[in-house]
Amino acid sequence: MPAEVPTILATSGGIVPGRHSRWAVGPLTDYAIELSGVGSRAPRVCYVGTASGDRPEGIAEFYAAALERGLDASHLQLFTMPNVEDVRELLLGQDVIWVFGGSVAGLLAMWRLHGVDEIMREAWQAGVVLTGVSAGSICWHLGGTTDSFGPRLRPVTNGLGFLPYSNGVHYDSEPERRPLFQSLIADGTLPAGYATDDGTGVVYRGTEFAEAVREAPDKNVYWVERTSDGKAVETMLDTRTVN
Repeated sequence: MPAEVPTILATSGGIVPGRHSRWAVGPLTDYAIELSGVGSRAPRVCYVGTASGDRPEGIAEFYAAALERGLDASHLQLFTMPNVEDVRELLLGQDVIWVFGGSVAGLLAMWRLHGVDEIMREAWQAGVVLTGVSAGSICWHLGGTTDSFGPRLRPVTNGLGFLPYSNGVHYDSEPERRPLFQSLIADGTLPAGYATDDGTGVVYRGTEFAEAVREAPDKNVYWVERTSDGKAVETMLDTRTVN
């Protein structure tokens, strides 16, 4: 059964080192599966690696992790052409769509080119849980900080906008992320938004913040907003550990 309301779990995590594969499904992704309301059958999870150019190694690593976790796995590939005849049928048939990191600018361009942006909105509204890491987190928001254009971080402001906030990923692990995210909110380039340390995520029910969660200890989620005098203020949120 689908999630009761449209649900997104936007993360800077969701994968952990694997025992028999390069990486394994992490607690944040397990929580996305739980949010989908799937019962005793194998969860249907679709991997979307557009942001990394549908790297074959990434697809293979997903299937290895999915086998270890017992997922009913599939993937959407857009390079060099879609790997399925009906993208809508594939995505709306999932419990969870899991979007991986890379270039969020490239992801947005390819999704719009192939109409995947509107299919993702339809799937979300139908109760398919959307989750992802890094680019797969920023994409659902209005924008965020990205290295899509080169090693120097820049803003991206043309996100899908399912969620009316900005999103700051890798907030604690890349030194430029935090100050740039705050400055972009302070000068009005980005709206107020949520920032995630590595190993944390934000759950949205509909378009509203529901909770902050983590799979790694001593990691946090923050709300960053612009003050009336044009400064950015950061508030640490209560963050719950999921196992």
